[in-house]
Amino acid sequence: MAFNNEIVQAWVAPDPSPLTTSVEYLSYKQLNAADKERVHQMEAEENGIERPQGYTVSFHYNPEVEQHHFGSKHPMKPWRLQLTKQLVFGYGLHYAMDLNESLPASMSELARFHDNDYLNFLRYIKSPADIQKRHREELNRYVFTDEFNDCPIFDGIWDYVTLCTGATLEAAHSLSSGQSDIAISWSGGLHHAKKRQASGFCYVNDIVLAIQHLLEKYVRVLYIDIDVHHGDGVEAAFFNTDRVMTLSYHKYGEFFPGTGGPDDTGPKGYTEPGAYFSLNVPLEDGIDDKDYEWLFRRITGRTIEVYKPQVIVLQCGADSLGGDRLGKFNLNIKAHGKCVEFVKAHNLPILVLGGGGYTPRNVARTWCHETALCVGATLHDELPSFIPYRQAFEGPSHGSGLLYPELNIKRLSHPKTYERRDLENCAARCEEQLRCVMHHPVVSMARYPQLGTVLRAKQEVDAEIREELEDRGIQDEVKRRKQERATGRRGEYRSIVH
Repeated sequence: MAFNNEIVQAWVAPDPSPLTTSVEYLSYKQLNAADKERVHQMEAEENGIERPQGYTVSFHYNPEVEQHHFGSKHPMKPWRLQLTKQLVFGYGLHYAMDLNESLPASMSELARFHDNDYLNFLRYIKSPADIQKRHREELNRYVFTDEFNDCPIFDGIWDYVTLCTGATLEAAHSLSSGQSDIAISWSGGLHHAKKRQASGFCYVNDIVLAIQHLLEKYVRVLYIDIDVHHGDGVEAAFFNTDRVMTLSYHKYGEFFPGTGGPDDTGPKGYTEPGAYFSLNVPLEDGIDDKDYEWLFRRITGRTIEVYKPQVIVLQCGADSLGGDRLGKFNLNIKAHGKCVEFVKAHNLPILVLGGGGYTPRNVARTWCHETALCVGATLHDELPSFIPYRQAFEGPSHGSGLLYPELNIKRLSHPKTYERRDLENCAARCEEQLRCVMHHPVVSMARYPQLGTVLRAKQEVDAEIREELEDRGIQDEVKRRKQERATGRRGEYRSIVH
C-alpha cells in the first residue's frame, strides 16, 4: 500500500457516493422479505451453490465498517467491502457458509500486540480540525505528521480499526476452536501496522493479533501474503520466532515499503531464533498470470512441504491485480484466485483475509470469486441484475457488467521488466533458503509442550513486571518532588563560588 502525501486529505465530510442503484434493484427493493429470499435462492440454485461436504466455511464481517471514510482523494475506500458483500450475497454464496456479524475488538485484545499509549491515541483522536494543539505531541510521536504520512486522521478511526480487527480475531477463533476449516475476514489483512505506528493505510495489525491467537493452539503458522506490497508489519512482529514463517510475494525496488529484498531472511546467523523463517519473493513490474502462478505454486508448495504448517493465514491483497490504482502487476481475477485454490488444496485450516486493493469494483469481483473458491462453487460471468450498485461494474471501462473482465488489456497493462530466468533464479534462491529450515527442530515438533501453561505464566510475569515498573515510577516521582522542594539542604549538591 503506497505512500504519497498528495493523496492524504484532511477529513471534512464524506463525499457523495459514486454509486447509484440499478433499476432492477429498485424493483427488487419493493419485494417483501419472502420474495427477496426466493430471488436469492434462485440465484444460488443457478450457480449450484450448496454447503461444502466435509468442511465448514465461515464468513466474518460487520457492515458498520463500510461507513468509514479516509478522505475524498485517498485511494483506500472502505465501501469496496460493501461492493464485495453485495456480490457475495447476490450470487447466493451466503447459503454455503456460517455467517457471523462480528463484534468490535476490545482494548485488551488490541493491547496483546500494540502499545497502550498508541491505542489510547487512536481511541480518543478526532478529525484534524480538533487536534491541532491538543495532540500535537502524540502526532509527532506516532509519525502522523511525517511528510510521507499516508494514514490520515478521520472521524471514527477507533471504530474502524476495532471493527476490522474484531472480524479477523473472531475468524481466527473459529479456526482454533474447530468451528470452521476456512474462515474469511475480507475487512482484515492490514499488514503494515507496527506495534506503535500506523503505516501504509493500516492503523492496527489484525493479522499479527490473529496469529498470536492461533499460536495458542498451533505449533507452526505459515503466513502467505499476495498483496503487491511487502507484508513488512507481520514479518517484523515475528522476526525472532521459528513458530511463524512469513512468505511474501510483492513488488520490490522503489516502491512502498521498500523492504522484503532477497536477502531479508530473518535474523542473521543460523543459531538466532527465526533465522531463515522470513521468505521473500521480490517481483518486477508487469508479471502476468502464467508466470505468477508458476512461481507461486513452486515456492509455496515447497514451503508447505518443508515447514509443515498446522494452519495457514493467507492475505489476499487485491492490489496485485492488473488495472489497480497503485499496483504494477498484470494479474487477472482468476489467476489471483489460483493462489487461494492452491493453498486450499492442502487441506489445512486457513484464515483468508483481505488487504490492499484500490480499484474497488475489481477488489469486490476478486474477493467474491475467492469466496466461491472457498466453498467450492462456480459462478456465472454475468453479474446478478438485482445487486444495488450494479452500475459500478458496467460500461467498457468498468468491466461491462461481468465478474471476470480482462484486466491486463494492452492499454492498461504494465510493461514486463523481467525475464524467465529471473523467476527461475528467484525460485532456486527460495528453495536454497528452505534447505536451512528443513531440519530445524520446530519442523518435527508435533505439539508445543504445555503451551497454554507457558503462555499463562508469561502473561503473569509480564503483568508483575508492569506493576513493578509502575510502582517504581510513582516512587521515583515522589522522591523527585521532595528533592525539588528541598533544593540546597544537606545532602544536595551546591555550586561553590571561589
